[in-house]
Amino acid sequence: MADNTPKKLRNQMMYQVFVRNFSEEGTFKKVEEDLDRIKALGTDIVWLMPIHPIGKAQRKGTLGSPYAISDYRAVNPEFGTLEDFKSLTDAIHSKDMKCIIDVVYNHTSPDSVLSREHPEWFYHKSDGSFGNRVGDWSDIIDLDYSNKELWRYQIDTLKYWAQWVDGFRCDVAPLIPIAFWEQARAEVEQVRENSVWLSESVEPNFIMYLRSRGMVAHSDCEIYRAFDLSYDYDCYEEFKAYLYGKGSLQAYVDALSRQEYIYPDNYVKLRFLENHDQTRARFFIPDINVLKSMTAFMFFQKGMALVYNGQEKAVSHLPSLFDKDTVLWDGKETVDLSGYIAKLAQIKRDDIFTDSVYKVSAFGERALTASHEKNGKKAVGVFPLDNKTGFIPVDLADGVYINLIDDSSVEVFRGGIMCRGEAVVLIKDF
Repeated sequence: MADNTPKKLRNQMMYQVFVRNFSEEGTFKKVEEDLDRIKALGTDIVWLMPIHPIGKAQRKGTLGSPYAISDYRAVNPEFGTLEDFKSLTDAIHSKDMKCIIDVVYNHTSPDSVLSREHPEWFYHKSDGSFGNRVGDWSDIIDLDYSNKELWRYQIDTLKYWAQWVDGFRCDVAPLIPIAFWEQARAEVEQVRENSVWLSESVEPNFIMYLRSRGMVAHSDCEIYRAFDLSYDYDCYEEFKAYLYGKGSLQAYVDALSRQEYIYPDNYVKLRFLENHDQTRARFFIPDINVLKSMTAFMFFQKGMALVYNGQEKAVSHLPSLFDKDTVLWDGKETVDLSGYIAKLAQIKRDDIFTDSVYKVSAFGERALTASHEKNGKKAVGVFPLDNKTGFIPVDLADGVYINLIDDSSVEVFRGGIMCRGEAVVLIKDF
């Protein structure tokens, strides 16, 4: 684990912004105009998906993927100017939030600045042409990190952006040598102290597939040597299997529980229900009460919570990565969960969520229960996954408690509560 990773990151919330589809204009300025609302959600860190120009060669869709970058040292003119970007980061900082940007260092677009100026820094196929080693990524070509000159260029680029941003979300970071990330972290720290490093760690099956092809593919345990946070993909397959009716709730709980003993003591997971790569939570959890309960569980877990733009309105449509596809902020389906999320973010700031003994349990297929305990203080959460009223055991002494989500009274009697389909979070000092 990065030695200086603070456990306080577990008390925070990150908000992900896809600039192109955040507004009809798709500009930095429109994001800046909405910062008060973003802050009111409880946001600590604003993550901007790639801000750089997009390649034109082999482009997917009409506008191309923001992850097919043509120039790491410029901003996408569709979003605005460099001055517009600086204005946005200044405004984020003025509202006591941090800003991180996406860096996509495994690959570039085929017509990138680096492919023209330094073709020797790329992976080449047997015929000498550029290529990539993951077949469906047809709009990119892979970089080759056996070239130490590439390391210098990429790290200097990070130091350049660190003039304005507070850290980086690193796309498919496990495909790049850990030693590179360790050196990058150390050098960026000289420009921006206490930078936040988020790794898009990858699913176990993808790691195995890449390794079978002789590629670098680091596990989460390795990733934590250089990064503060990693994705929750190590248990995402179990989560999806439960939601799709193909797996048990207990299997998901078992995957979550493993994290407590296979990772370092100060591990921080980025907890999410959705992101730009995954199905919207509302799509596969159409019931609003269940969606709210799962959102509450996401915040209750040990780790940082992620909200993807539009999630606070329970949007079910996932914006395209390749075309103009603005978030449906006020569609017929939308339900405003902003106040609910803000309340959960407020609860998460309690110090019990910073450092605790964390346990998760399944109550059949009906509910998740979880607890944080440390130094005579305990937080207990009950998260029903249906709308049925019923008794659910909790590990608290009998008595009347306050549900911190809605300030209602909750009675614990004979070792359990009568759950009415809504999430419950109780905190008790002993």
